[in-house]
Amino acid sequence: MSKLAIMIYIIASPTLAGIAMVAGLVLGFTAAKGIIVAVIIGAVVALPVSIVIAKQIGNMTKSTQ
Repeated sequence: MSKLAIMIYIIASPTLAGIAMVAGLVLGFTAAKGIIVAVIIGAVVALPVSIVIAKQIGNMTKSTQ
């Protein structure tokens, strides 16, 4: 994984984990286990998202040089 993807993951992981946690609470998962599972899913989903965004940024910067 590139350095850019890691930096994007550092931002995207807590953001998506927080979104998943709020979604879980809205859906009625009030037990700790349900909230923890939602946070883990959000963090895992952030991995491919950060890689795709890093590739897109890399492609954009290569075309302008």
